[in-house]
Parts: sequence; C-alpha cells; structure tokens
Amino acid sequence: MSVPSQQLRRHRTVNLPLPTARRRLLAAALAVAACGVTTAHAQDKYPSRPIRLVVPFATAGVTDTSARIVAEKLSHELGQQVVVDNKPGAAGNIGTQMVANAEPDGYTLLLAYDGTLVINPSVYAKVPFDPVKDFAPIGKIGDAVLIVVVNPKVQATNLAELQAVAKATPGGLSYGSAGTGATTHIAGEMLKQRTGIPLVHVPYKGGGQAMGDVVSGVLPMNFTAVAGAMPFIQSKQLRPIAVASRQRVASLPNVPTFIESGLKDFEINSWVGLAAPARTPAPVIARLNQALNKVLGTPEMRERLAKLGIVAQPNTPAAFGEEIVRDLAKNKAIVKAADIRID
Repeated sequence: MSVPSQQLRRHRTVNLPLPTARRRLLAAALAVAACGVTTAHAQDKYPSRPIRLVVPFATAGVTDTSARIVAEKLSHELGQQVVVDNKPGAAGNIGTQMVANAEPDGYTLLLAYDGTLVINPSVYAKVPFDPVKDFAPIGKIGDAVLIVVVNPKVQATNLAELQAVAKATPGGLSYGSAGTGATTHIAGEMLKQRTGIPLVHVPYKGGGQAMGDVVSGVLPMNFTAVAGAMPFIQSKQLRPIAVASRQRVASLPNVPTFIESGLKDFEINSWVGLAAPARTPAPVIARLNQALNKVLGTPEMRERLAKLGIVAQPNTPAAFGEEIVRDLAKNKAIVKAADIRID
C-alpha cells in the first residue's frame, strides 16, 4: 500500500533529527573527554616550568636554610628549578597569605611553619588566611625538637627537681623564649598548665638572646631547640632537663622525654613542611609529596637537616593535614588559658 506524500514528509520530519541529536551528543562527549585528557596530560607533565617556594621569613634563619636545602634537592628530583622567595613580615602572616591567594596550579608553594600556621591563628586578633581551608598540605619536612635547659646554678637535674625548685622560688622561675607567641613560649605555658608550677615568661627578640642570658645566669631556665643548646650542653654551660619529643633524641641519649618524666602525652615540637594553595590538583600534590619523601629519605638530606636541629619526618599529605588540625586545637587551648594575645 502506498504512503501519502504528506505522511511521508511528516515521518521524515520526526525521525531525521534523532541521528543529528546523537551526533551532537557524541561530539559534546568527545569534547569533554578531550578536555579531560588534556588536563590529565598537563598534570602528567607537571612540573613544566620553575616552582616558587615562598618562605614567609627573612634569609639566614633555620626556616630559610631548611627551605633552601630542600629546594636544591627537589629541583633535581622534579627536573625544574625550585626557587626560594623570601616574603617576611607580621610573624610569617604576609608570605603565608600570598600563597593562600596564589593560583592553585602547583607552581607556588609555602614553606609551612608551625608558628605561622598553628599558633598565629590563636595568638593574633586576626590572621589573613585560614590554616585549614586555604591550604593543601603536601608533607612534613621535619621536627625541631625542643628541650628545657637550666643554668648549672639551678639545683635541678630532672623534671621533678625543677618543679620543686620552681615552687620554692618566690614568684616562680623565669624562662626565656624567642618572643610572645613563639613555639618556645607556648611550650613554657604548656608546662606551666600541665604541672601547676609557677613560671614567668620573659620574651626576647630572638632565641639566641634568651640562650645567652641563661648561660650567663640572668635567666634560670629556657625552652629552646636541641641544636641551639647542644654546644652549651657539651661545654657544661647548660644542664638539660627533658626533651619535648615523643622519643629521646639520638644526640642526647641520656636525656629523658617529658613523657618519661611523668607528663603523659607532653609533646610539642617546632616543625616545617610544604603546603600549596587549596584546590591544587590532587595528582600535583601527590607528585610533590613523592618527590619530597624521596629527598628526605636520603642520608645526605637527613644529615644536613640534622645539623639545623631538624629530624626528617617524611609522611603523607593526609597525615600532615591531620597534625595541623591537632596542633591548632592544642595550641588554641593553651593560648586561651594563658591569655596570650597580639593585636
């Protein structure tokens, strides 16, 4: 039976656009896939140009020196130069904010420091970044182990005796730090809160000045990094009491930890690590973490960091991020109880 021409035209009008629509959908799908392949390819090629590592402090300090040591080896491992860019100011807040606002493409990184990321947010009335939301952790470089040392005239050789001396001293014992809100200041307040002994904080403009006054006898005690105290301990100008790490330090095997001395979970170290702006692609973070851990695993790097008083601590981005969150909460509680504030 023949089909009327009008029905035939109507049939063609209904059915012919369907293959066209399919072709358009297929073309769109191919375009999306191509875009994904291009993005994946770009990340596979990462890095394809130099990387800037922002150090939020001036040159020549431990943070700057550790950054330069790591940058040198990362450059070789990544096949692109990692350039250290010092952006000091506001106790590290200025340089840290710069990275928080940078393009999240893996080409601007931060030398993350505990004082800036997990202490400043509690100490300063306002900081221009969120330490959790604005950054993607890459990995920890290492810990600078803290230690309590006393002038030899102080009649204490362990933590129990130090507590007894502090309680017997009118007004309590004074201790120095590298400044208000410094990790050494927080450590002293933590010891004061955990033991109830009377301690008086004396802030200095730098840890070296505080150390000098303990050696000379102006101050009775000090919280400081093991590396800075070692020459004075070896010359018997300072007496070590306890280290604030979870395990004893290899260079001072006879000095107990605070935990061994009776303070459960007393651990506070100054650390450095690497972080990127939030929303940096996961494959880029993974590539940087892999390179960093490989560099930290070499005996040469461990030795060079050890000379700065830093114990290499390679880990994962997730582990580093969890530590940042824990330290933020711990320091916030200490700062609030001690009423430490910088406007």
